[in-house]
Amino acid sequence: MANLTGARWRKSTRSGDNGGNCVEVADNLPGLVAVRDSKDPTGPALAFSRAAWSSFVRVTKPGH
Repeated sequence: MANLTGARWRKSTRSGDNGGNCVEVADNLPGLVAVRDSKDPTGPALAFSRAAWSSFVRVTKPGH
């Protein structure tokens, strides 16, 4: 399990304005990027290596 102590969460730029259904991202932690549901900030979070996160973002961009 990744240690997310010190994570600085921000709304993902991909969340848009969809009635509060947002994804939050913390990318200030060494070696990983964490993702969580903004409606449940104390709930579970997913942690990805920076390389895996970069690949995910790249292949989910429109037009890819």
